Amino acid sequence: MEKPKQGFAGLWNISFGFFGIQIGFALQNANMSRIFQSLGEDIERLPGLWVAAPLTGLLVQPIVGHMSDRTWLGRFGRRRPYFLAGAILAAIALFVMPESPAIWFAAMMLWILDASLNISMEPFRAFVGDMLRKDQHSVGYAVQTAFIGAGAVVGSLFPSLMEAMGVANVAPPGQIPDTVRYAFWFGGIALFLAVLWTVVTTDEYSPEQMAAFESATPDGGPASRPLASRGYRGGLAWAAAGLLVLFVQHHFALLREVLLLGALLIGYGLASIAAIALARRGDDRNMLSSIVGDFAGMPPLMKRLALVQFFSWSALFIMWINTTPIVAQYHFGTTDAASAAYQDAGNWVGQLFAIYNGVAAIAALTLLPWLARRVGQARTHMVGLACGAAGYASFFLLRDPSQLIVSEIFIGIFWASVLAMPYAILASSLPQAKLGIYMGLFNVFVVVPQLLVATVMGSIMKSLFPGEPIYTMAFAAFALLLAIAAMTRVNPPPPAEARQG
Repeated sequence: MEKPKQGFAGLWNISFGFFGIQIGFALQNANMSRIFQSLGEDIERLPGLWVAAPLTGLLVQPIVGHMSDRTWLGRFGRRRPYFLAGAILAAIALFVMPESPAIWFAAMMLWILDASLNISMEPFRAFVGDMLRKDQHSVGYAVQTAFIGAGAVVGSLFPSLMEAMGVANVAPPGQIPDTVRYAFWFGGIALFLAVLWTVVTTDEYSPEQMAAFESATPDGGPASRPLASRGYRGGLAWAAAGLLVLFVQHHFALLREVLLLGALLIGYGLASIAAIALARRGDDRNMLSSIVGDFAGMPPLMKRLALVQFFSWSALFIMWINTTPIVAQYHFGTTDAASAAYQDAGNWVGQLFAIYNGVAAIAALTLLPWLARRVGQARTHMVGLACGAAGYASFFLLRDPSQLIVSEIFIGIFWASVLAMPYAILASSLPQAKLGIYMGLFNVFVVVPQLLVATVMGSIMKSLFPGEPIYTMAFAAFALLLAIAAMTRVNPPPPAEARQG
């Protein structure tokens, strides 16, 4: 039994909710450093405040993936309840965020906002696999990427549009400008309505239908090693690595955020030991054992792509944290977050982010499919990574703010490739019954590098380049060179073999 082929309307409805989700992410990415600095935070402490975003993704995505694989609420479906719940919470967070009275409150709201966005976003990746035949996975993720780019354009331009309408773009010290406040409010409404559209216009396949589809398609690949047969050495090694990080932080007096990295390593090591112990007692169906077992048993192709994702998202998170202070300091000549020049820089960064997202939306539907047909998906992604490295390196050469448009064009091609190509490569290699958890685990390698940047980059910059945020772009470019090297080990099967499982 084969899934019916989706037409344009079906592809649109399946992914339209991502348009709203990405509005929320764009508002967060382009404005949170601005909000923190407007409330009086120092630039060196920005990575520590951003730590909430990757930490929530790290915890939420595997749990939501695991739960959504096992959810069926009749006509409400499998993935859609998570879309809607996350959208409601994210919309509330967007309304409250610009009313933050202090830095600690803004950091807490960032935590809530990012967790809510992840609750909505993670099932959308699996939703494409649920709803589409394998020969439509590439176009499905391309359409999803186009909506991501379009939503990010809208979210990034909101503050500038508010200023053009006469809304005040400057606020007294310690307050958030009205342009940002209204942008977050309108963004919350748009996010909720877009996700609601997908919830209302799509009907998910029942468990019986999914079982029929699965039986018609080989699940590809050998079964992973049972968790109960694994030893405790891996968990002990993770815990030991965490203790080493704690020692290094104390010995070299690194920023306190590094303690969180060590604590997470210790936590994962202990969780692995507990999961194996439960599995050995015969309780291998609990959430902890299932997630740890699936993480340890990832398909080889997924593991290779995970390394590429690690370096790619390290570069992206560096950009999101540092672009506003870089542009303000080196292109608008100010480090004063209360000045009109700084707020102008913040609006220009929003426009630059809109440009790279707009380029991504176009590239996802035109350049990438054309290139993939000629050189293959893996080489296409290598081209995208190279464009990103060139875009980040160009920040050292370009000093006119308008010239940064060139940088954003290259970054937009890179962004489109990151959002589309790894998922297209994976689409036909993952077993349908575990699509949610595997997509959630794959996204761990999206959030772990962000967490690493948030905890370590501040210490590196404080020690080597104090007050010079532009050097973070050199780290971003180098990370993408490492991603290209890792991509040479990814050898996806030809399309015909992929359709056969």
